[in-house]
Amino acid sequence: MPYERERVCRIRADRDGPLLVEGPVEVIGPDGEAVVSRRFVVAICTCRRSRAYPWCDTSHRRRGKVPDEHEPARGETRE
Repeated sequence: MPYERERVCRIRADRDGPLLVEGPVEVIGPDGEAVVSRRFVVAICTCRRSRAYPWCDTSHRRRGKVPDEHEPARGETRE
């Protein structure tokens, strides 16, 4: 994807969700196929459960939340 000017690409990472990338973007899949989105922000799937992979379809919301190593698990207390 040619760029008219060089710019910094901003990516926002959320532990329990997709990568939010300022678009437009071109994603190269493991098979070498390029997929393009011209949206101003694109959600890239990181859970690999999306039916629209590599784009996020919010499938990550259906899986249970993984406890943070700094948060006590359900039923436990922090000492």
